[in-house]
Amino acid sequence: MRQEFASRTSVKQVEEGTELAPKFDADGLIPAVTTDNNSGELLMHAYMNAAALQKTIETGEAHYYSRSRDVLWHKGATSGLVQTVKELMIDDDQDCIWLKVEVAGGASCHVGYRSCFYRRISINRGGTTEPLEFTESEKVFDPKTVYGDAPNPTEL
Repeated sequence: MRQEFASRTSVKQVEEGTELAPKFDADGLIPAVTTDNNSGELLMHAYMNAAALQKTIETGEAHYYSRSRDVLWHKGATSGLVQTVKELMIDDDQDCIWLKVEVAGGASCHVGYRSCFYRRISINRGGTTEPLEFTESEKVFDPKTVYGDAPNPTEL
């Protein structure tokens, strides 16, 4: 059954009501953060449009909108690393989605790491820029084996 999203009529309705009334930006997108359901580890950040949110609700599997490819994207459709949604949350003013997922195959990043957040920025007060530090030492899978020579889907 297709769910229609409610119109946003008041702050009280959005913040205290029971209607799903997501606030999409001028491009029709809403940010989505994805964490591992068991560990709470941050896996990725992406965007959803209304169709992606609808498909996620309907199927129980994560769908996103790829800005770089301009397409609806079923996470894991190519790689097999499907994200099964265990809990779907929306923030207080309904302008950010939080997906708590179990990941088939153990990785969420198209680069091959478990998490898209695999590098740490050094924080210092001296104003110098230091190299990024890798927080993951091994990839879960080889992207070239999974995706072949397809162009990298990230935006530069």
